[in-house]
Amino acid sequence: MNQALPKLTIKDYASDQEVRWCPGCGDYAILKTIQKLLPEFEQPKENQVFISGIGCSSRFPYYMNTFGFHTIHGRAPAIATGVKLANPELDVWVITGDGDGFSIGGNHMLHVLRRNVDLQILLFNNEIYGLTKGQYSPTSQTGTRSPSSPKGSIDLPLSPCEVAIGSGGTFIARTIDTEAKHLAAVVTRGHDHRGASFIEILQNCPIYNDGIFENVKDKKIAADFKVELEHGKAVIFGKQQEKGIRLNHDTLRLELVDASSEDVLVHDETNKALATMLATMKGEGFPVAVGVIYREDKTSYVDDSQQQLISARAAKASLQELLQSGHTWEVE
Repeated sequence: MNQALPKLTIKDYASDQEVRWCPGCGDYAILKTIQKLLPEFEQPKENQVFISGIGCSSRFPYYMNTFGFHTIHGRAPAIATGVKLANPELDVWVITGDGDGFSIGGNHMLHVLRRNVDLQILLFNNEIYGLTKGQYSPTSQTGTRSPSSPKGSIDLPLSPCEVAIGSGGTFIARTIDTEAKHLAAVVTRGHDHRGASFIEILQNCPIYNDGIFENVKDKKIAADFKVELEHGKAVIFGKQQEKGIRLNHDTLRLELVDASSEDVLVHDETNKALATMLATMKGEGFPVAVGVIYREDKTSYVDDSQQQLISARAAKASLQELLQSGHTWEVE
């Protein structure tokens, strides 16, 4: 008979390390939400692993009373893949930032998504390098003034969710650091997903990029600047839910319409083409899409790898016989 697991609380997931982020940093809110959420999964702490790269967000494993690795710049997805393949029973989380995940770590991010490794990837996006004192990052807006771009960045920013979709990701979502209820709901759905879940968290840096997402965070105006996507429901927003989005089938572009319009778009999180459009909405009057943007059911890399291993062992091939059989041999 299996022994019942002890009931865990937020305190069980808080480590004895002093949290060292700048006052007002959005990372505090994310940390508390995750520490509060994990007990609801009813798993032993020993099964939880947090793996990070380099950056402000990457201090996260120190503050979680779980197993964890603080790895090197951009390599968290690669390390996490190894951990998950060697220990499929573990619940493996990747904590990264917009610079760590999409600059030096862009190649690793692409491959962990296309392989559909069963991980929860939380990308803290504050559109700036915080730890190294405010240089512009791959997601910084054109014109961003920083120590590395004093005249304003001329780079075109990338959209993390668009890159994730294009890389073959099977669960793509976006949420906000201080929206604890929404953040917890999105992370829960990502945790339930079999395969790689990629969640972009819009996060404030009060020192080097303060207020960059204020339009979607300020409760007085946020309703006009963000739309919360729900599968099977109309894509509408505004203080009175009076605005809507539709797809112009002639131009294949999204347009703003009145919410009462008969052709208001209904969100289908399994439609990759529409998901890409919603993930990258921009322009005057268009809102930022939050929630689950895209989801696809597909076998995970971990499951496929385990099945291949079982098949290989069932064949009972002798390595010694192969090595002594000649200069060449066939492997089926």
